Amino acid sequence: MLSGSEVVLEVLKSRGVKTVFGLPGGAIMPLYDELYDETSIRHILVRHEQAAAHAADGYARVTGGPGVAIATSGPGATNLLTGISTAYADSSPLIAITGQVPVQYIGKDAFQEADLYSLVIPITKHNFLVKDVNDLARIMNMAFDIALSGRPGPVHIDLPKDVQTKKTTRRIVFKQFYTGKTPILSLRKIKQAANIIMNAERPVILAGGGVIISNSSDEIRTLAELLPAPVVTTLMGKGAISEYHPLSLGMIGMHGTKPANYAVMESDCLIAVGCRFDDRATGDEKTFASKAKIIHIDIDPSEIDKNIKSHLSIIGDAKEVLKALIYYMQTSGLKKENTPWMMRVRELIREYPLPEPEETHPIKPPLIIKKMNSILKENDIVATEVGQCEMWAALYYKPRKPRTVLFSGGQGTMGFGLPASIGAKTAKPESTVVDIAGDGSFLMMCHELATSVENNIPVVVAIINNRYLGMVRQWQELFYEKRYSYTFLGEKTDFVKLAEAFGAKGIKVTRCSEIEEAFITAIRSGETTVIDFEVDRECNVFPMVRPGGQIDKMIG
Repeated sequence: MLSGSEVVLEVLKSRGVKTVFGLPGGAIMPLYDELYDETSIRHILVRHEQAAAHAADGYARVTGGPGVAIATSGPGATNLLTGISTAYADSSPLIAITGQVPVQYIGKDAFQEADLYSLVIPITKHNFLVKDVNDLARIMNMAFDIALSGRPGPVHIDLPKDVQTKKTTRRIVFKQFYTGKTPILSLRKIKQAANIIMNAERPVILAGGGVIISNSSDEIRTLAELLPAPVVTTLMGKGAISEYHPLSLGMIGMHGTKPANYAVMESDCLIAVGCRFDDRATGDEKTFASKAKIIHIDIDPSEIDKNIKSHLSIIGDAKEVLKALIYYMQTSGLKKENTPWMMRVRELIREYPLPEPEETHPIKPPLIIKKMNSILKENDIVATEVGQCEMWAALYYKPRKPRTVLFSGGQGTMGFGLPASIGAKTAKPESTVVDIAGDGSFLMMCHELATSVENNIPVVVAIINNRYLGMVRQWQELFYEKRYSYTFLGEKTDFVKLAEAFGAKGIKVTRCSEIEEAFITAIRSGETTVIDFEVDRECNVFPMVRPGGQIDKMIG
């Protein structure tokens, strides 16, 4: 007979889990005692539970498989909530395991008790409170099945301390206990969509995060080349097509590129794949793609017509829908080449390139990203913190492959980048992993440098240091008459000394001529390295659409 803790580890191993991220405490100690002798699962000890969730999330995003985070009860478990919410907003398959007080004390305000079952309901696909050790194996397997099925997402398992120690009387069965409903493709709708697309004169493909999740980047590129049609992405869809491809126009929305935003607004057919039409992407919903017939492809029926009304919706896995669509269109003899629309698209690319950052002093942040483009290889990974740093990366970094850029999109979680980088590097040790950080976001999780150094998981942190909460300051400048209310972070924090205090390398960069050398030195060192880029303090992210504005009415 196995104890509950042994059951947990056996299920993790049966599911192919090689790495977990966590921080022990009283209510989860029995599980950690079993981990002590475990050799096939690597445990990464983080310095804050929020980091465990973000690291597991980063691991999941680059692999497509589940990430696992472990915490104790009470404050340990509640510290996971921000990371769970981040994973939920971005459809990342996270398994969050928390300790809980013994079953007999639940609901009695025991030491370090928190009602996690209730707290996580809005931010998980499903969650479990295990009260009988005999149910544990089934629940663990169901958690993985639910997290990975359909639209992925986090699942939480609350594990009372006594359930971890009790012995199960049941034989563990390793099988699939849950299968989500697989939508049956409608051939009628596929034909309708193909006919709309083939009759369109100005088609545009909008690739969302669902393209990455469903591994349908090849199909997106095939469809784009078949039509031909330009491809724009949401923030979460970056990497769906190589941004060096001539049909790639970049990201749409509040900080989208002008060619992308103009193309969407001029289109007569918008093929939206795996996106939720977030307000930051669409701007004013009444004017968004108002000339276009919108075809919305998504595996989650709840997303259809939630934000933007579609002319035709197809519920299904993006890869399967796109394969069927491409097949039907190919057999219909579609052949369009140098259309007036493609001439217009090339004109947009020529007429509205991103502003070329000059090599001036102080450093302009986009120059850092542009120089990084030439250094990183196609399998290298870029994560970002949140704020101006994230938008500069979204505009200027050009990924070549899916699952090589990590953003906190739906929640915009400051502090996401460093632990997500650690998770990504753990999963892909052969890749260089860079966290593009703002000084404000970095300070929220800077203690995870200790996790990176002590566990020999070397990442590069590139801090765009403007001494402000930069995005809030930008809004204060543009919309609040430069009333910089509590956004100045001060002068005294020394990021080089901070890095060195954790055992990492620190590099200070104040001149444009030092940027490339700093990146190359950091990458070649094989050590966790923090590069402190001293930049123009009031440099803003442009283009920009006013909140709730029309996306082809851009500032800058």
